[in-house]
Amino acid sequence: MPRMIFLNLPVTDIKRATAFYEAIGATRNPQFSGETASCMVLSETIYVMLTTHDTFRQFTPKPIADAKTSNQALFCLSADSRNEVDEIVGKAAAAGAVADPSPVDDCSFMYGRSFEDPDGHMWGVNWLDMAAVPAEPAMAHA
Repeated sequence: MPRMIFLNLPVTDIKRATAFYEAIGATRNPQFSGETASCMVLSETIYVMLTTHDTFRQFTPKPIADAKTSNQALFCLSADSRNEVDEIVGKAAAAGAVADPSPVDDCSFMYGRSFEDPDGHMWGVNWLDMAAVPAEPAMAHA
């Protein structure tokens, strides 16, 4: 069985957050959802657990960062084409996201855009043409 990824995100309004992720193509799994959490299925292996701040606090003793003013993680989804990148970011913007808070990556072998969900969590959406990726990693010189 392939490994699954569960991202747990604290949100200020569970209904708004659920509607946002449904608008970008996720489906809500009612088995693991309720008044204080929504399990959003992005793919067979990627799930986003949206939780109220009170529920999120049950899993960590650390304070919850305000994703609108600080960043601890960047999430990135793959896309099958440049057009799909634009479609996903367009759906996110139509559902209340900030489109392209980060610079657009537009290379011959890669195209990427980003959005910030209504709670401030940053998501990238990238398409890669693996056959055209340079042999030497671009990050090797960073």
